[in-house]
Amino acid sequence: MSGTPLLSLAIWVPILAGFVVLATGSDRNAPLARMLSLVGAVAGLLVTLPLYSGFNLQTPAMQFVELHNWIPRFNITYYLGVDGISMPFIMLNSFITVTVVLAGWQVIGNKVAQYNAGFLIMSGLLNGIFSALDGVLFYVFFEASLIPLYLIIGVWGGPNRVYAAFKFFLFTLMGSLLFLLALLYMFLESGGSFSILDWHQMPLGMAAQKWLFLAFLVAFAVKVPMWPVHTWLPDAHVEAPTGGSIVLAAIALKLGAYGFLRFSLPIVPDAAHHFSGLVIGLSLIAIIYIGFVALVQHDMKKLVAYSSIAHMGFVTLGFFIFNAMGIEGALVQMISHGFVSGAMFFSIGVMYDRAHSRQIADYGGVVNKMPKFAAFFMLFAMANAGLPATSGFVGEFMVILASVDHNFWVAFAAASTMIVGAAYTLWMYKRVVFGAVANHHVAELTDINGREFFIFVLFAIGALGMGLYPQPFTEVMHSSVNELLRHIALSKIQ
Repeated sequence: MSGTPLLSLAIWVPILAGFVVLATGSDRNAPLARMLSLVGAVAGLLVTLPLYSGFNLQTPAMQFVELHNWIPRFNITYYLGVDGISMPFIMLNSFITVTVVLAGWQVIGNKVAQYNAGFLIMSGLLNGIFSALDGVLFYVFFEASLIPLYLIIGVWGGPNRVYAAFKFFLFTLMGSLLFLLALLYMFLESGGSFSILDWHQMPLGMAAQKWLFLAFLVAFAVKVPMWPVHTWLPDAHVEAPTGGSIVLAAIALKLGAYGFLRFSLPIVPDAAHHFSGLVIGLSLIAIIYIGFVALVQHDMKKLVAYSSIAHMGFVTLGFFIFNAMGIEGALVQMISHGFVSGAMFFSIGVMYDRAHSRQIADYGGVVNKMPKFAAFFMLFAMANAGLPATSGFVGEFMVILASVDHNFWVAFAAASTMIVGAAYTLWMYKRVVFGAVANHHVAELTDINGREFFIFVLFAIGALGMGLYPQPFTEVMHSSVNELLRHIALSKIQ
């Protein structure tokens, strides 16, 4: 497989499948569109499997590299490659694409081809972000991925979908403009190179590093999202269809965090150290304050949306304590959050499809009518609360341990999520699932069908497998994380 362009296949197979699905046309061909979408999503997943099986664990160098001229006049290239930091997210994204196609199988009844094509095309664009090693190529994928998600929220979302879609687009566009200016500055300073790896070796003065870091911070903080630029996320989640919420939480939120590792830490390491206190402070606000905000929510989707902000606070905290266990714990948390948050939003979608409400007060006693669903929902609620033996525990525990070495009080503040996270998650679960049947809407509920059961099993394998045996996920990260920290340390010394 060494000569096979695996990364190009991971990008273009789902994109081409998306255009094939679009060609099926109107909803008269909806069954064909669904089937082609599933075939395209599964094919997109299968072409990523050799990335893991053929990955060399011993080297931090970029692997599966592809390099071709694209726009020679400006030295812009089609330059792809992955390391132990980026490769797991391509596999996670391709896995999530399969689940969202299945999740909308019976639920989406209008514009079926367009809906599924949006997810397939977005899947390829997201894989492009995680594998691009040319600054312009990265930016093109980074911006293009907004368009399908914007349309998915704006066309198939709830009553306020247009407002939520515009807010999502404007917030992310604001940060992206600063990111573009930073890319152009680095192109000029590097003597005309758009290679991200060249930028990693580029000597920059402290003043330039500070300005670049702030530009990166705004661009990536909006994507994470960090407090206080997080307000677009609850609106987007509440209005998005179930599949849109799954992709938004499982993959799209990871783009900002990935940007910190690919740009902020290696390109401007001295400024990253200088501003680390600021980022750690914002991360702790997200973990603690946003956790309490989640505690008072009445809408289940909004509660899980706020919990996502709190969980991503662990990610940025882990990055900026400059510790191998902290960065690896943050990466594990990102992957775990993909499984757990995706499962939580799918669980809420299952109830919404039956009762057409996301309000906690409209439920109660669901276990009496949906026992299989209640069992799966319990598993994912526990994982969201960070129960040991689930994936939700591993990453948070690693970051907390790493934080102890950095500063005990930072670790103590971060560990408060173990209490607050359990409070908002389990209190929601208790009110929705336990007790007597609350009303006739709950009395009419039916348990999950075979398709929904299969999706839950996929998510459960991810959440439990990673919680019980995280080594297959962590071992691919070691070399790349250690090399990143070595690069940062050398830069600081010089």
